[in-house]
Amino acid sequence: MASKARKTAKYIFVTGGVTSSLGKGIIASSLAKLLQARGLSVTIQKFDPYLNIDPGTMNPYEHGECYVTDDGAETDLDLGHYERFLNVRTSQANNVTTGRVYHNVITAERRGDFLGKTVQIVPHITDELKRNMLLLGQTGDYDIVITEIGGCVGDIESLPFLEAVRQVKFELNEKDTLVIHLTLIPYLNSAGELKTKPTQHSVRMLQEAGIQPDILVCRTEHPLPQDIRKKIALFCNVQINSVIESMDADTIYAVPLMMLKERLDQRALYMLDIYNDKDLDLDAWKTFLSRLKNPVDSVTIGLVGKYVELHDAYKSIVESFIHAGASNECKVNIEWIHSESLTEANVIQKLENLDGVLVAPGFGESGIEGKIAAIQYVRENKIPFFGICLGMQMAVIEYARNVIGWKNAHSVEMDATTEYPVINLMEDQKDVSNKGGTMRLGSYPCKIKKDTLASRIYGKLNIKERHRHRYEFNNEYLKNFEEKGLLATGINPENNLVEMVEMPSHPFYMGVQFHPELKSTVMNPHPLFVHFVKAALTYSHEKRAAISRIG
Repeated sequence: MASKARKTAKYIFVTGGVTSSLGKGIIASSLAKLLQARGLSVTIQKFDPYLNIDPGTMNPYEHGECYVTDDGAETDLDLGHYERFLNVRTSQANNVTTGRVYHNVITAERRGDFLGKTVQIVPHITDELKRNMLLLGQTGDYDIVITEIGGCVGDIESLPFLEAVRQVKFELNEKDTLVIHLTLIPYLNSAGELKTKPTQHSVRMLQEAGIQPDILVCRTEHPLPQDIRKKIALFCNVQINSVIESMDADTIYAVPLMMLKERLDQRALYMLDIYNDKDLDLDAWKTFLSRLKNPVDSVTIGLVGKYVELHDAYKSIVESFIHAGASNECKVNIEWIHSESLTEANVIQKLENLDGVLVAPGFGESGIEGKIAAIQYVRENKIPFFGICLGMQMAVIEYARNVIGWKNAHSVEMDATTEYPVINLMEDQKDVSNKGGTMRLGSYPCKIKKDTLASRIYGKLNIKERHRHRYEFNNEYLKNFEEKGLLATGINPENNLVEMVEMPSHPFYMGVQFHPELKSTVMNPHPLFVHFVKAALTYSHEKRAAISRIG
């Protein structure tokens, strides 16, 4: 029997100009979704120009959320978009930084791999960039590899990336590569018109790097009339059908349908010389979008965290609530609560009108007492509670202090000399000195106990979830907690690490050491979020009924 022919991938590069935060990741994800809906196998990768090896040691205020893959890579938050849109897992190979590229090249130089030659940006750095750009496409698994180039055209940091793209376009067949340039068409109120000059300058800078874009995706607040499209096409040297309008959307999940209307996928396939006459299968996506835009109910959930000023620090949690809300045909309103603003004196005022509270992940001691105060209030008042990573650890500390009676209980992360170290440093972390890439990272198994809230939520007893932490529940105190009603219902079968805690006497009280938000997608909302939102909805209905009876 003849072996199955390996796929020969084609490559799409997405660049950006004028300003950052235009949404390259959303455009890349939307195009990938449309191509996937046509039956093509697609993956997306992100190339970031910063010198950090990865974002693992970066402050969330600097970089937003650090997204963790199954294989333990700490990556850019755009990989979360890729997974949520495509429902396909990414890996270390899907995120490359300048730091990692330089590290690889310098390591090779130290080994003597370059035979004494002078190591230079061209060809050594660009060769390493090209190797990574083509790596996924050489596996035989994909028809198309989309590469998002971080930063803006014109940034000093991005120059080697653009040179690598230029070389790839030069070395591969003409129909094997495509460059999509995302740019801005601002509207000047004083002039009452759209301005194309920023786009013209952006394209010119890309041309100066030796790259002619094939398609322009133009972010705009107003529709692009035909005369504007013609002007852009003329001055930027692209065909008019390659000028794509990208209007501001009320949700990122509407963008694939907007790009479908603009025929971005058809244009990309035509320019890559790919024949595809399959009908797009977007029924499930449209159903999700309809539920998202037409909720029949709503809940308000408090997100208690340290970095609430920058919502991107909790990007995956926010998106998980969107998925879970649509699943419940319910709009989830998030009340952002800075944990440092919470005290025992104001916790009632801040939380009493909420339908549920999620205590978010984080590091360090700031805001810890506020998180503990929030957890005590929702535990005592039977408000649905969900704690993730540090949120679970704070739930354990709160229970130790206020139920068991160990007033000095704490985590050794915050108090190394605490009398009751109910949260302790993991054994394999005690000799770790480097901060980057050394936490417990990636997917690990968890065994769920029968007849528990966790088993009812998952519908199975063996699961895998992603981790990012150094500290763990101290099993020396497990018996004390379970005797007082806080049960460990999810255990890592390999090292006995407590992964999940719950309180059966509470309507919904769940703490998890892992990060379930990292696995929630449009097509597969995470069950923990779905059931948490459902519990908040039940609590909201009961609260309204009680008020109605009193009235």
